[in-house]
Amino acid sequence: QLQLVESGGGLVQPGGSLRLSCAASGFSLDYYAIGWFRQVPRKERKRVSCISSSDGSIHYADSVKGRFTISRDNAKNTVYLQMNSLKPEDTAVYYCAANSYSYCSGPIASWGQGTQVTVFS
Repeated sequence: QLQLVESGGGLVQPGGSLRLSCAASGFSLDYYAIGWFRQVPRKERKRVSCISSSDGSIHYADSVKGRFTISRDNAKNTVYLQMNSLKPEDTAVYYCAANSYSYCSGPIASWGQGTQVTVFS
């Protein structure tokens, strides 16, 4: 069973940084593209970043380009999302997800449980 566990969320002031981790168990991340999504109440979940396993390509939503960095450590079976220069509008529950394929499209095979990020002044 594909299982993902996020950690690293918390409270931070605007301009601050957080690093989210997405640890996989029951499968190797080597073969899956991993995406980070976020969701605020009453809004749909949106992808902020994704890293493929097929060619290492990386995608960012325009709203986070230049501030967020996604990376993967296959030895630790973990994907990270480094978030810098955080803004109040980054406040959301962040989820990681394994795509069904090695590239960043197609259906999601597994979701993590989510971690709350709150940016406040």
